[in-house]
Amino acid sequence: MCSISFKGRHFRREMILQCVRWYLAYGLSYRDLEEIMEERGSSVDHSTIHRWVSHYSPLLLAEFRKRKRNPGTRWRMDETYLKVKGEWKYYYRAVDRDGETVDFLLTSKRDKKSALRFLSKAIGNNGRPSLINIDKSGANTAAIRQYNHDTGKRIKTRQCKYLNNVVEQDHRLVKRITKPMLGFKNFFSAQRTLAGIELIRMIRKCQMRKQAGVSKTPAQLFYGLAD
Repeated sequence: MCSISFKGRHFRREMILQCVRWYLAYGLSYRDLEEIMEERGSSVDHSTIHRWVSHYSPLLLAEFRKRKRNPGTRWRMDETYLKVKGEWKYYYRAVDRDGETVDFLLTSKRDKKSALRFLSKAIGNNGRPSLINIDKSGANTAAIRQYNHDTGKRIKTRQCKYLNNVVEQDHRLVKRITKPMLGFKNFFSAQRTLAGIELIRMIRKCQMRKQAGVSKTPAQLFYGLAD
């Protein structure tokens, strides 16, 4: 049973979900969406749309995770930079060798503790990989070693910059959406908005388990998460 509720909202469920999806999918600003909705006959303040995105993005992602296909066991792990309240923060991401998103985490620091936190989250959500390709980051290397030591398991590591082109290209596609948003105002909002952006990306990559013989558009799959 879906746990997403629209009870008490002053706008229709369909309109709320449409605003959330458009913001996350097309790199619009909240004021852009306010203007678009006004042209469509609906008066909604940009700050209200912001609250919708912040509230519903993690809930929709949680529903998606229940239906997400398991990624491959060979990962490419890397981090990039995003600006939050005028300061650079670190965004850890991993994809499998086919480019499917494994997981993601926004952190304040780039160190062993942050890398280990991301690795533990990714494994908790997706299972343990057999191999992780990383760059020359000492933090990532130390995190994987620590995980192997703590769990008694063995994840092999490999350092090949060419193989990490897959995740680096994926970084760029995510950042292309965040750029028109003119920067995140706080860490909490950034985490929740990024959850929604990644959700849209995973749906477009066809990472959701589908019913046999049923074909739906990415938009239909997104809206279906709230059913």
